[in-house]
Amino acid sequence: MKNSGKTEQYFNSPFEKLVEEYDSWYEEYPAILESEINAIKPHLPLEILSIKTLEIGVGTGRFAERLKVEYGVDPSLNMIKIAKKRGIKVVLGVAESLPFLEKSFDLVLMITTLCFLKKPEEALREVKRILKSKGRFVIGIIDRESPLGKIYEAKKEKSKFYKYANFFSVEEVLILFEKT
Repeated sequence: MKNSGKTEQYFNSPFEKLVEEYDSWYEEYPAILESEINAIKPHLPLEILSIKTLEIGVGTGRFAERLKVEYGVDPSLNMIKIAKKRGIKVVLGVAESLPFLEKSFDLVLMITTLCFLKKPEEALREVKRILKSKGRFVIGIIDRESPLGKIYEAKKEKSKFYKYANFFSVEEVLILFEKT
């Protein structure tokens, strides 16, 4: 595991301390996990097993494992330990300074990660840098304007995890894409 050098700020985060609670949530709500997997799958290439793939914000690797993503990067050492047990080749690092060479991935995924980034524009520039010229970027967000986004936004101060989130609307994400 390689460290990009910018992960120190995450050592006291709930994603580092409450790993078991975070990961077990998906076991308590398997239908939600299935619906999220089913929402992402149609956007992935059929040849996913023969291309180089990365999930940014891989966490414990639940999505990467199910979607057959080979590599993952995350700032939480405790989370990537679990992702590694799930067969993901993991790297300790942050989205804003990815520890990968230019044009090294055919597919990059970022699933419910953008809302937790301090500098989302830098992260999207990094995605562009590491994607091959004909590469694909698949992003999953909780749209702040959606019914679910409004629920999460209203309850986020009570959440151990989402109180740190800055939810975006689809329009705001498109503006970020244009900027980067």
